[in-house]
Amino acid sequence: MAESALISDRRLEREAAKRRQARRGQAIAVVSSVVVLGGLAAWILTSPGWPVVRETFFSWSEFKNAFPEVLEGFWLDVKIFMVVEVAVLILGLAIALIRTSRAPAIFPIRMLGTVWVDLFRGVPVILLIYLIGFGVPALQLNGLPTEPVVLGGIALTLSYSAYVAEVYRAGIDSVHHSQHDAALAVGLTHGQAMRHVILPQAVRRVAAPLLNDFVSLQKDVALISTIGPLEAYRIAQIIQGENFNYTPLIAAALLYLAVTVPLARVVDRMGGAGAVR
Repeated sequence: MAESALISDRRLEREAAKRRQARRGQAIAVVSSVVVLGGLAAWILTSPGWPVVRETFFSWSEFKNAFPEVLEGFWLDVKIFMVVEVAVLILGLAIALIRTSRAPAIFPIRMLGTVWVDLFRGVPVILLIYLIGFGVPALQLNGLPTEPVVLGGIALTLSYSAYVAEVYRAGIDSVHHSQHDAALAVGLTHGQAMRHVILPQAVRRVAAPLLNDFVSLQKDVALISTIGPLEAYRIAQIIQGENFNYTPLIAAALLYLAVTVPLARVVDRMGGAGAVR
């Protein structure tokens, strides 16, 4: 009984010591943050050019006037992002399945998938948007889309499907081949094994990298403005050009941050996936 009480007391002492250490660490973190951030703020706010910067980039009146229009344009960004995200998930998975297949009959398609990944990962997104946005209408072929929003969405889909296909492929390859063999042993076909055994495990393993790609996609939607659509960045740029004040661009940046920062925190909680491109 005495030994049990002694062990219990020691455990309580260790827990109390851990709590004291945690509180001390939190206090140090708070103090260091206040010192660093306070010093940085004081350095900026007391700089000779701060009044001009404040009026040029952080004008409250300009922000209030521009924000409704920028917000309206941002909804176009959100719509494009949602549609492109679904298309990228589906197309990327299809390319990954083709590239991981070893069936001799689909070798030409597998080679095409490899070329797809190499090509669209190698071309910068903004250049691809230009090529699709201006090249497709120049063909003057019936049935092809000509709307800049659609063409920009297609360009983003082509680019990001190549990245996502490689993420999927890495997840599929990470599942041990014995899982596939076991599925076949219990009577499943290759397709059923892939659908019910391999893919669920693969998707869980690459969920964080996939989400990381979509954080990047949310930002790159703004590149569509280079071929004409009036989304958040383009509207902010127009207002900035009219008023010679950069505050509308800050408004657009805050809207993007409102989406990308929560997504980035979700990535962190899921184990991280490397730096956002």
